Amino acid sequence: MAGDGAAVGDDLAVRLKAYEGRPAAVAGVGKDPVNEPMIRHWCEAMGDSNPAYAGPDAIAPPTMLQVWTMGGLSGHAGRSDAYDELLGLLDDAGYTSVVATDCEQEYLRPLRPGDEITFDAVIESVSERKTTKLGTGHFVTTRMDMRAGGEPAGTHRFRILKYAPARRKPPTARRPRPVVNRDNAGFWEGVGQHRLLIQRCGGCGTLRFPWLPGCHACGCPEWDTVESSGEGTVYSYVVMHHPPFPAFEPPYAVGLVELAEGVRIVSNVVGVPYDKVRIGMPVRLEFQRYDEELELPVFRAGEVDGGGS
Repeated sequence: MAGDGAAVGDDLAVRLKAYEGRPAAVAGVGKDPVNEPMIRHWCEAMGDSNPAYAGPDAIAPPTMLQVWTMGGLSGHAGRSDAYDELLGLLDDAGYTSVVATDCEQEYLRPLRPGDEITFDAVIESVSERKTTKLGTGHFVTTRMDMRAGGEPAGTHRFRILKYAPARRKPPTARRPRPVVNRDNAGFWEGVGQHRLLIQRCGGCGTLRFPWLPGCHACGCPEWDTVESSGEGTVYSYVVMHHPPFPAFEPPYAVGLVELAEGVRIVSNVVGVPYDKVRIGMPVRLEFQRYDEELELPVFRAGEVDGGGS
């Protein structure tokens, strides 16, 4: 059986290699000439204010090379039968998923508004079977040669992976870990001691939460902490139904709790059904352990009977 599988794999590899050098697109034509609006939108999206890309003598950013050949949602009519056959062969072999992996570009001349783009593409290479974190499959590289007004303008190599997705172990149902950094480490140290610590500005005395490296009121970087009494009220809340996540059991209430000290914190509201949480409801801090590593502050409301408590 193992020998038969190897023979099938060898036969597929030979058939795939036969497509190298065959056309992927012939006599393709860009749907639009190089134009100022697309250049402007590109530069705005990329935050590129290079003056070479504006004005009467503007050129297109070189990295826009592929833009002028893309087919959009309707695609290009010029894609070759050979390329479709290659992808179909990979699909039939079980490599039904696809992901773009990288591209390489070579620029031969600047492109200017008004340039008409034409191109041809070739299937440059099909790799041997490779195993990646995504799964096992074959890399397919196409090379597109572009022309502007009949002159060579650039080359664009584009590589995809056609693969069979790897089987993954289901994720363990653990709460996400909080991100602890130098700006908030003191808060999490307090949680470990069952204390809810609020920052207090060393300059103007303003209380702030969440923790920040400096005061948002006066800009002072000095601070100390005060411990919350744990008393608060529900200032606002949402009931989470979607998306499902293994560590959570929707529906559940997430509250914005206003503490007695005047700052607000986002946390779970527990102790009452999710549909009984109300704005203005009094709550009190407690600490809830979720696993051997994670303990979080939550806020418990009293039992609700007939809409009041």
